[in-house]
Amino acid sequence: MSWLVALLVLSALIFFHELGHYTAARLLGVYVEVFSIGFGKKLASFRWLNTQWQISAIPLGGYVKMKGQDDLDPTALSSDKDSYNSKKPWQRIIILVSGPLANFVLAWFLFYAIALGGPQALSPVIGNVLHESPAHAAGLQKGDTVLSINGESISEWNNLSDAVKASVGPLTFRVERTNRVHIFIVNPKITETQNIFKETVQQRMIGIAPAGITHTLQLTPISALSYATEETYTSSLLIFQSVQKLLTGIVPAKEVGGVVSITKITADAAEYGWMSLFFFSALISVNLGVLNLLPIPALDGGHIMFNLYEMIRRKAPSEAVITQLTIGGWIFLFGLMSLGLYNDITRLMQ
Repeated sequence: MSWLVALLVLSALIFFHELGHYTAARLLGVYVEVFSIGFGKKLASFRWLNTQWQISAIPLGGYVKMKGQDDLDPTALSSDKDSYNSKKPWQRIIILVSGPLANFVLAWFLFYAIALGGPQALSPVIGNVLHESPAHAAGLQKGDTVLSINGESISEWNNLSDAVKASVGPLTFRVERTNRVHIFIVNPKITETQNIFKETVQQRMIGIAPAGITHTLQLTPISALSYATEETYTSSLLIFQSVQKLLTGIVPAKEVGGVVSITKITADAAEYGWMSLFFFSALISVNLGVLNLLPIPALDGGHIMFNLYEMIRRKAPSEAVITQLTIGGWIFLFGLMSLGLYNDITRLMQ
C-alpha cells in the first residue's frame, strides 16, 4: 500500500510542476495540445479546456506539449499567434519558470501544513560534554537545558548550534540544572570537523552533543508562515549546494539516487504517518524545482538560457545549435538517470 501512496505522491508532484507550465501558457495565450503525466504509450485520456489530458505508461515524469514547442524536435516551430515560439522571450521565460515555481509553492504549503500539525524539534538539552572542551572547562554538564545564549532565547538545538557557529568572543550561557538557573561563560574554539558533505571545515565549537530529547512546536497560523518559508529556503539551498558538490566531485557519483530510491524513501515515509510523508514530499518537490532550473538543454533551465541569449543578442540561437545542445542534454539526462538506476539496484542487492 505504501508503494502505491509513493507512486501517487510522485505523480502529484509532477502534476503540479506541469500545471505551473500549463497555467502560465494559457494565461499568455499559448495553445496547450497535451498535458501528460508519464511518458510513452498513452494509457488513458480525456479532453477538457481544449487540451488532451492523459496518463502515459512510463511514470518517470510528465510534460506539457505546447503549440510550436517540441523538446524531441526543436525545429517544430509555428508562426501562429497562439504558438509558444511566437511569444516574446520574456513571456517564454515566465512559462518555463512557472513549472519549478509551482514545485516551490507546493513545498511551502506542505511545510505550512506540517507547521500547523505540530512538528518535532530537538530540544536544547546537553548530552555528552567532551573532556577538556570549552564547555567542560566552563562547567556545563550532561542534562543541562540551555535557556539563552548572550540574552537570546534558545528553544531548539539548532538555535544553540547556530549561535555558537556565528559567535565572536565568549558566550554567556543561561542554563537550567535541577530546577535552578545557572550562568556560565563559554569560550568557543575553532575546531576541524566535517560538514554534511563530509568536507573538512573549521568552525567554532564548544564540545557538546544533544541529548536526543525532542519537543512539539506549538505554532500559530501566523508563526507557521515563517516556519514554512524558512524550511522551503533551507531545503532549496541544501539541494543547490548538493548539486554543486556533485558536479565538482566533492559528493561521489555513488550517492546519486534514481526513481527507485525516491519511491522507496517516499514509501517508507508514508509508513510513519502523514507528517513524515509531507516532509519528504516537500523535499522531493523542491528537488524537482531546483533540478529543472539547471542550465541543461531539454530541461526548463536550458530553455531559459536559450531565451536569455535571444534577449541579449536580439536573435535566437540557430536551429542547428539548439538541436545539437538539446540532443546533448538528453544524452546527459539519460546518463544521469542510468547512473541513478544503477546505484539503486546496487543498494538493493547489498
